[in-house]
Amino acid sequence: GPVVLIDTAGLDDEGQLGLLRVEKSKAVLNKTDLAILVIDGQSELTEFDVKIFQEIKAKNIPIVVVVNKIDLQKRIMPHSIVEQLGNDVVEVSTVTGAGIELLKGLLIKNTPEKWGEETLVGDIVKADDNVVLVVPIDSAAPKGRLILPQVQVLRAILDNDANAIIAKENKLKEALANLKRPPSLVITDSQVFGEIESIVPEAIPFTSFSILFARYKGDLTTYINGVKALEKLAKNDKILIAEGCTHHRQKDDIGTVKIPKWLKEYTGVDLTFDWVSGGQYPANLAEYKLIIHCGACMLNRREVLYRNSIAKEQNVPIVNYGILIAYLKGILPRVIKPFQ
Repeated sequence: GPVVLIDTAGLDDEGQLGLLRVEKSKAVLNKTDLAILVIDGQSELTEFDVKIFQEIKAKNIPIVVVVNKIDLQKRIMPHSIVEQLGNDVVEVSTVTGAGIELLKGLLIKNTPEKWGEETLVGDIVKADDNVVLVVPIDSAAPKGRLILPQVQVLRAILDNDANAIIAKENKLKEALANLKRPPSLVITDSQVFGEIESIVPEAIPFTSFSILFARYKGDLTTYINGVKALEKLAKNDKILIAEGCTHHRQKDDIGTVKIPKWLKEYTGVDLTFDWVSGGQYPANLAEYKLIIHCGACMLNRREVLYRNSIAKEQNVPIVNYGILIAYLKGILPRVIKPFQ
């Protein structure tokens, strides 16, 4: 499958700007599933090497230590590194290619056992099922294409040998009526929960793209518990809204316009909002009464779980868009029922 390789900037930079680069590089660890620590084969193992190794291990990230430049005469012995670090070590030369196959073998050996076992719909959709996807085409929809969560769910349905039927929200009633066999599941964009919920018969399981991603990338239970914090919000409480991508904001943007509006209507008080996007995510969350996160289609599972974990460490409830909107619309029990 696809692999993303990230070559970090220098970890030993100095000066004010250098320290910023180091912090940027270390932030990559929050989304790293497997780390490769490259050591100069012409130098002894340094305190800095050991420190970086320990930081990676502290995050429970599998790590392979690579001693480079073995084509040169002077080099450190791998057994001394094993003794100091107690870790798999491989010697390589990027010039001659020596040791590269051994490195590939160690990478496979150290791959997390459950890497990629999470499923979007594989446990709730079976072969030959009909699954209806409700896809609104509003001002935020990219011209000529579907957004990533919709594409990923569509592919997951096909991978499970099920049938995908796609309809806009204003065509859903006709789409359901035209099916000879009722769908086993309806999946909608969370923003149109209110319109869709009344159209889908109670007997048909019903959820959203965002809620599928809540359990695929994060932790559904954490978000369900987190949304209860809405009942405790008071005037001027601070809310952090975090998105994994940096899309261009529209006039009716869900994160900056719709959700703040819905929260004010629900709580009846003025709240204070901060927004972060892309790789930004504050280490200090204590000032917030609630974190609201997007579906995280642009982030990997490890980074989402990291964001959840630091929220938990600081006792700040966190919820994702889909769970939040379902709760505000009063239909949360129904849309999480397919997973119970």
